[in-house]
Amino acid sequence: MVGASIGKGASRIINLMVQGIVAARIHPNILTTIGVIINVFCGILFGVGEFFWAGIVLIAANLFDMLDGNVARVTGNVTRFGAFLDSSLDRLSDMVVFAGIVFFYASNTPHRSLLNAFLALVALMGSVMVSYTTARAESLGIKANVGFLQRPERVVLVILGALSTHWESSSFFANRMPQVLWVLAVGSFWTFIHRMYFTWKEFKRLEAKTS
Repeated sequence: MVGASIGKGASRIINLMVQGIVAARIHPNILTTIGVIINVFCGILFGVGEFFWAGIVLIAANLFDMLDGNVARVTGNVTRFGAFLDSSLDRLSDMVVFAGIVFFYASNTPHRSLLNAFLALVALMGSVMVSYTTARAESLGIKANVGFLQRPERVVLVILGALSTHWESSSFFANRMPQVLWVLAVGSFWTFIHRMYFTWKEFKRLEAKTS
C-alpha cells in the first residue's frame, strides 16, 4: 500500500518534469548527454572519496536517464539512433562510476583496499558483459533480459553503498560499500553467465523447431 502510494507520487513528479521539458522543447538526446556528464562528475566524486555526495549526484543522473525515454515517447522522437545513443552512454556512465571507485580504493589514502579495488573492477567488467550479451543476443533475435542483477538493480546498490558511507561513523549500517561491491561483483557475473546459458538454450530450442 505504502509502496504503491510512493510509486504514484514519483510518477506524478516525473510526469510534471516531462511536461516542463516538453514545453521547453528540449530534445531527449540532450537529456541523455546531460545524464552522462552528471555521471562523469559522479565518478570524480567517487575518485576523491566523496561517496555520499556521489550517491546524491548518481540519483540526479539516473533521473535524467528516466526522463529522456519518457520525453522521447511524448514528443514522438523515438528513433533508432536515440536508442543507440542511450544504450552507448549508459555503458559509459557505468564505467566512469566504477572507475572512480576503483581509483579511490587503489589510491594512497587511509581507506586504500586493493581487494575493494579488485571487486569494483570485477563489477565493472560484469556490468559491461551483462549489457553486451543482452545487446548481442537481441541482434541475433533473442530477448535475453534475464538475471536478477540488471542495470537498475546495480545502480540502486551503488547508491545505497554510497549513501551509507560516512568515514568517521562506527554505526553498523555505515560504510557498506565493500559489501555492496561483493554483491555487484558476484551478482553481475552470475547474471552474465545466466544470460549466456539462457541464450544458448533459446538457440537450441529454435534449432530444434527448424530441424
